Amino acid sequence: MQKADHTGHRSRMKKKLAAQGLDAFEPHEVLEILLYYAIPQRNTNDIAKNLIDRFGSFSAVLDAPLETLMKAGLTEHQALYLRMLPDVTRLYLLDKHHNPYKVHTSESVAKYIIDRFIGYEETEHVLLLLMDTKGKEVYCGMIGNGELRCANISVREIVTLALNYGAASAILAHNHPSGFAIPSKEDVLVTRELKKALSLVDVALVDHFIVADHDSVSLAETGLM
Repeated sequence: MQKADHTGHRSRMKKKLAAQGLDAFEPHEVLEILLYYAIPQRNTNDIAKNLIDRFGSFSAVLDAPLETLMKAGLTEHQALYLRMLPDVTRLYLLDKHHNPYKVHTSESVAKYIIDRFIGYEETEHVLLLLMDTKGKEVYCGMIGNGELRCANISVREIVTLALNYGAASAILAHNHPSGFAIPSKEDVLVTRELKKALSLVDVALVDHFIVADHDSVSLAETGLM
């Protein structure tokens, strides 16, 4: 019975995380959630509280030496997991802010987008690229599949993503499995609808690429935006 209650608690915490992000949690709760992935079947809330009480703060726990964490009751596997997190953060920030390949220009973006569709040739997929004021990528991912109008996405979802990532500009892309990168009337209508919606939140839709047979057509270059 106690195990069922514990499982329910984790489920509620993960749902809250998915809905509200880490900002909705206290530091010991963030540590508790992190420990879910290293300690699968124990009450990590108490462990997290004890670690922060012992070391003084969330960051001090992550900065503690491996041996010290193990003396505090963690296994080597659990201690290594926590010690890895600052390094992961550093690598993330270096890649995000100092990776020259994350800066997109009009010359480089077409090939970058085409390559993202490798392996997706058989079915239609929709990709969204978001950039900051310097043209640096802040988000890039597949956001739907199927025909563009029915690809399980909505203009509202795209606008929400743009706002969440603080984007200044966006590029949409989708592939034509037929092998012909020719924009359809529907492609043009969806593009104009999205461009108008994004402009209301000061995000520029700079292009929409149609990808097919490892080639692409830019709606901006063809004047169809």
